[in-house]
Amino acid sequence: MRWSKEQIRTARMVTLAPLLRRRGCTLKALADDNYCISNYEDLIIKENYWRWPSRNLDGNTIDFFTKVEKLTFSDTMTILVNAE
Repeated sequence: MRWSKEQIRTARMVTLAPLLRRRGCTLKALADDNYCISNYEDLIIKENYWRWPSRNLDGNTIDFFTKVEKLTFSDTMTILVNAE
């Protein structure tokens, strides 16, 4: 499937915390609306961004699913388009 620029833009902006909770992840609240995810050492999320200092990785919501969860772009977009 081909995704429109608008769909991709919108998918990048999906807030991670509620989506990850719905997907069964346990989050721990940190200062300034940051969260850490119990399954991933020092990975920190905030809104639609994340960073994983020990692995030198970071990115937006799409990147989380492709880089961290190792999903394909198409599978990621299917999740994110249906997230809202």
